[in-house]
Amino acid sequence: MPDRDPAPAPGAALRTLHARGRLAAEYPAVRELLAAADRDTLDFAGRVLAPLDPEEVLAHHPDTPVVRVAVTGRGTVGELVPALTAQLAWHGVLARTRVCGSGGYLGDLADPSSPLYAHAPEVTLCVLDPLTVWDKVEVPWQPLEVSVAAERRRKVLGELAQAHAAAAPRGATLVLNTVPLLRRFTHQLTSLTQRAELSGLWKQFNADLLHMARPSAGLAVLDLEPVTSAGVRADEPRLGAYADAHCTAELLAHYAREAAHLIRALRGEAKKCLVLDPDGTLWDGVLGEDGPEGVTAAGTLRGSAFGAFQRTVKQLASQGVLLAVCGRNDAGAVRRALAEHPEFPLRPDDFATVVADWGSKAEGVRTVAERLGLAPEAVVFADDTPFERESVRAAVPGAAVVELDAEPALHTERLLADGWFDTPALTDEDRLRPVRYARRAVRASSEAASADHRAFLGTLELRVEVSPAREHELARLAQLTLRTNRFNLTGERLGAEQVRQRAAAPGAAVLAVRAADRFGDEGVVGAVFAWIDGDRLRVENLLLSCRVLGRGIEEAVLGGLLAAAREAGLTAVHAVWRPTRANAAVRMLCPRHGFRTVSGPGADPGSGTATGPATPAAAVDRNDGTETPADTGAAGEVRFEHPLRTLPPVPGHVTLRLRLTGEPAQPAADGAEVGACAPSRS
Repeated sequence: MPDRDPAPAPGAALRTLHARGRLAAEYPAVRELLAAADRDTLDFAGRVLAPLDPEEVLAHHPDTPVVRVAVTGRGTVGELVPALTAQLAWHGVLARTRVCGSGGYLGDLADPSSPLYAHAPEVTLCVLDPLTVWDKVEVPWQPLEVSVAAERRRKVLGELAQAHAAAAPRGATLVLNTVPLLRRFTHQLTSLTQRAELSGLWKQFNADLLHMARPSAGLAVLDLEPVTSAGVRADEPRLGAYADAHCTAELLAHYAREAAHLIRALRGEAKKCLVLDPDGTLWDGVLGEDGPEGVTAAGTLRGSAFGAFQRTVKQLASQGVLLAVCGRNDAGAVRRALAEHPEFPLRPDDFATVVADWGSKAEGVRTVAERLGLAPEAVVFADDTPFERESVRAAVPGAAVVELDAEPALHTERLLADGWFDTPALTDEDRLRPVRYARRAVRASSEAASADHRAFLGTLELRVEVSPAREHELARLAQLTLRTNRFNLTGERLGAEQVRQRAAAPGAAVLAVRAADRFGDEGVVGAVFAWIDGDRLRVENLLLSCRVLGRGIEEAVLGGLLAAAREAGLTAVHAVWRPTRANAAVRMLCPRHGFRTVSGPGADPGSGTATGPATPAAAVDRNDGTETPADTGAAGEVRFEHPLRTLPPVPGHVTLRLRLTGEPAQPAADGAEVGACAPSRS
């Protein structure tokens, strides 16, 4: 009798939840069930999850991440919703979706009072089906006439993108897509020369669409060419003729998958670390049995497939993806194989850490995350053994698991299928992440060798600079708001364009925190978002990368801000802590630095009016069209005030340079440098 899994298959378990009416009550389980779901299960999930009331889910699980999505398009696009709902649920995100007027995307996007904008979408999907452009082409036509119609449509789309940027909530993203060219149009031309001309002009149209993309500024373009080139049919002639639904269900399913990857990237949820099993994943053979000279990644057709996979992994590492090994091997043997094998593109220096022992893979993945200071949610684990994959999936919640098998030729395709490392824009900090984590390992080794942590800090030669963010740093600051969870006072998420607008507003102080020590330059590791309101400085948010915590940087930045505010003649500094799922540890940061609690849990008696006039600061015109987040009020938030009478010292081992404006800094009495900050009266 064949072996049976003790647990029901994902599809069966999902059907059971649906039949019992328990999908909303047990929504977190849906993500686990979909983790290894096949296409049929995802299709079923979309059909039963799309009608689910998001409010019912949130009543049971109020911390569930939610994204508001509007869907519009040239034709009937409602069938996209189930596929998108399932894909987002697979990533643990609950969709609030609004399908707007079928075929009416021009009106939906151009009219600020349309139902699309009433939905207040974070993401708007404007699906351009294969008949886009062709509905404006008169018969008979020539390739040049099609090109003119395509260029007109592209310009209209550019105008609609501007309308969306003006009418949608700040930070919202409009998503367009490239348009497949159908055989039924190319082959209406009997001249092979003209067919080639039409194809070339159409490719230029799609290239122009792609060049419009600025995801960090609110416009993204999904490229469907890789989807159709993989054999996915774009059009459905019968439904197109009778229902104005021109995209095939398969194309919409792939579109939904790519859109979900984009939404995850826009939310700052890109993974940071790829953990790889060595035997059967990185190389062909078993190191413990065949020895370093017996494993291969070249020399045979099968071995070459492993070499191609290693080159893919190396390419990812060049863009900031941290690499780690987790295998049941001897660590020394793994390092020797990586160092000495003549066929391997990957070398020891490409890996941030190696965990090779005889313990469980799940424990190994947790060890990797701990060594690198990452949450398990930042890790992707790839292994060719089903048991190991399932053990990690069960024991390391949040880690992504890549389904590899005994066919190495498919390793690359499966690793890249789910866009785990996609990000709206690649920053210098991304590219340098492996180098900086290598320095971190050296730093940690030096600290471990020191008997006294305080003495170790004194040897760091730590230098911190805080000053207005430069243009090329704005994307990094936006990235920090999206990715930083633990040391983030309010959890506010901002796109690059929002950061740029805030930095340009009169009276605003958008500061980049840069750090360096004797081990190297860490780059931009934090951000301060502040606002000068009369004679007070309001700190809207303060955040710092987890990789530099524990060195005194946070104390130096906060102490420097207070000193700079007093030097400028301000009378008080206000700050707010707003609880998120991960920032409880920074609740006491302000009280430890002399702030008093003026509202929220632990408020000083009689301090309810200490924040100033009854009119909330959100009513103050900030000139960038947004509210002051620190003053909008939220459940559980705590507000603080510092009267600037007694200031906390900057840690003695930190050399601090801090400017609130672009003016040169002046040395402060305690040796730190602070800059003049004249309150804005504009």
